[in-house]
Amino acid sequence: MLIQSSNNVKIYNLSAGKSLPEWLSDRKKRALQSKDLDIRRRVELIQDFDMPGVSTSIKVSKDGKYIMATGIYKPRVRCYEVANLSMKFERCMDAEVIKFEMLSEDYSKVVFLQCDRFVEFHAQYGRYYRTRIPKFGRDLKYHFQSCNLYIVGTGPDVYRLNLEEGRFLNSFQTEATTLNVCDMNPFHQLFVCGSKEGKIEAWDPRARNRVGVLDCALHAVTPDTQVIGIPQVTAVKFRDALTMGVGTSTGQILLYDLRSNRPTRVKDHRYGLPIKTVDFHNLNHDLVASMDSRIVRLWDRNTGEPYVSVEATSDLNDLCLVPNSGMMFMANEDKKMLTYYIPNLGPAPRWCSFLDSLTEELEEGETAAVYDDYKFLTVEELHDLGFSHLIGTNLLRAYMHGYFIDMRLYRKAKSIVEPLSLTRYKQNKVKETIDQQRSSRVQLQKLPAVNRELALKLMEDSKAVDDAEAVGKKSAAKLLMKSNILNDSRFKDLFVNPNFQIDKSSEEFRLLNPAVSRLDKIREKRIKKALVEDQFEPVKGTSLENPLMDDEFSDSERKGRKRTISQSDDSSSSSDDESLRNEIKLQHKIIREEKFQKRRLEREQEKLEGPKFMALKPGQKFQGFRSTNDQPKKKLARAALGERIHLEEDVNKIKLAPSAGSREMTFTLPQSERVTKAREQAQQHHEERRKIIRSANHLRTRGRGRGGRGRY
Repeated sequence: MLIQSSNNVKIYNLSAGKSLPEWLSDRKKRALQSKDLDIRRRVELIQDFDMPGVSTSIKVSKDGKYIMATGIYKPRVRCYEVANLSMKFERCMDAEVIKFEMLSEDYSKVVFLQCDRFVEFHAQYGRYYRTRIPKFGRDLKYHFQSCNLYIVGTGPDVYRLNLEEGRFLNSFQTEATTLNVCDMNPFHQLFVCGSKEGKIEAWDPRARNRVGVLDCALHAVTPDTQVIGIPQVTAVKFRDALTMGVGTSTGQILLYDLRSNRPTRVKDHRYGLPIKTVDFHNLNHDLVASMDSRIVRLWDRNTGEPYVSVEATSDLNDLCLVPNSGMMFMANEDKKMLTYYIPNLGPAPRWCSFLDSLTEELEEGETAAVYDDYKFLTVEELHDLGFSHLIGTNLLRAYMHGYFIDMRLYRKAKSIVEPLSLTRYKQNKVKETIDQQRSSRVQLQKLPAVNRELALKLMEDSKAVDDAEAVGKKSAAKLLMKSNILNDSRFKDLFVNPNFQIDKSSEEFRLLNPAVSRLDKIREKRIKKALVEDQFEPVKGTSLENPLMDDEFSDSERKGRKRTISQSDDSSSSSDDESLRNEIKLQHKIIREEKFQKRRLEREQEKLEGPKFMALKPGQKFQGFRSTNDQPKKKLARAALGERIHLEEDVNKIKLAPSAGSREMTFTLPQSERVTKAREQAQQHHEERRKIIRSANHLRTRGRGRGGRGRY
């Protein structure tokens, strides 16, 4: 038994479980049932409730005591008696059954519509009579009051066969080209049939004339549906005297009130598959059951909200709701006929009332529908294992394009043919154990491919945040902001895109960040000093100052550092600023030297290469070496000084050119009247003060030498 839950509604799949091969003898089946726990614990509600290949249709008799099902191959019908929970009889036929109808309360009178245009009648003892219709049939329905059997098929005629007189009556002539389904209203005996053109035609059996035509294809197309072609009517069912459900070939279900030509509700399965069955639950009349080849949906007819859905592993062919209960049977494209029980829909049938207590206790997991005790092998796989000589013996059972073999024999042969598989398995297990032990060790930090040094610094800062005593609250907040850059998606490209790689050898980096190298060296010294202090203890009478020498500076940097002012104390801001200025001057000097060396190398390289000869490009005319852009410059050079001043940029414009990059910013300072007036007053004041100041040229010092203070 498999327990499923859909929309908070429990569904019990009573047909789930391990299946036994048919070719096993009864003795072996009993032996497997005694040994295998899964087989022994499975719930087999009805014995042999399956078909050799495929089940096509299934129905419950009106008295509820018998279940009849048809299937292939060979075409057959099976009758199950629910009182004994077993099969009562089985009859084979000459052709596949498309539809069948139970004429009596039990199985004693049944009519079958076959695929070869034959209509076959069966009595309690077997086949009673068979007749043939002019065209292939699709569906049939029995009218109890007049004993007429209505048959529809691939034509416009509705064939009427009177079972009391044993002859055909005049057919109903419809406007359709092909009729797919039909149904009879049990309250007022209105006969309806659905056509290929998507129309429903209603006929009154008493007057033998058409009373109405309903165009369902027109209303099946809504703004929310995607329909390809004209929807055909593939299912029809009456709920009561006024409500009718119609299923289309494009996956829509339309609910009609017979007093209106417009549907009251349109439901779409969203699969685009033809609706095969539409039914109404007799206990909960507001629930509609609609089935296509993939799923069975139960939904509310008033609101259209889904109640529960049952999805099978194989294509579905027919649906049968057991009256006055929560059980349903399904015919499908598989051997087993499906049995589902939904307690929320109603109680278990009277003949299996033990399900109410059993479903509360048993919650078994789903098992695969394959033969776990047998292995299926193809002919090629048999040759690879060396079992080709066993073909024809009782150790192999032919099935389809291969053979079934006992699982124990297969495993033994597999171990002999592949002796290294066990060794390989042991090696993999040892490798997994070693990997688990390695995972418990200290893991190395995974650094990104771009800007690894920056990522390492940010990781160290994140570790420093945890030490609240070593850093203050403000410092911890700054470090926390820096460490979050690694996890911030906005800065992802900084550690992924190679275009954001920091080039420490570039001129921009060395000029804009002169203190980075100094801070890095201080950090390295502190780390090395901390490592030494952790591993060693200072000896009395010695000093641990400068235990490691840093020898990473170049000669040019070492010469520049001799000219800088020594740092006094880290707390002195003035000394830090002075050292920073000296560092900038040093970097400028180094860059100038590098540029000079580069230009000198280029000139020497040009001398070694010699003169270059240039050829005129095809299609170009030689216009001389004078450019048209030189004419304004020469004209400006010949102009007077006053004209050139007027032609130059305004003096109020200021240009800022940074030391790095090629960007330039230009802006003009606003000249207000107040500023101009203040400048004029200041200039006038300076002129007045210059006239008042006395000259000090007559004051001279005597005997002052160049190298000393001199004498006064």
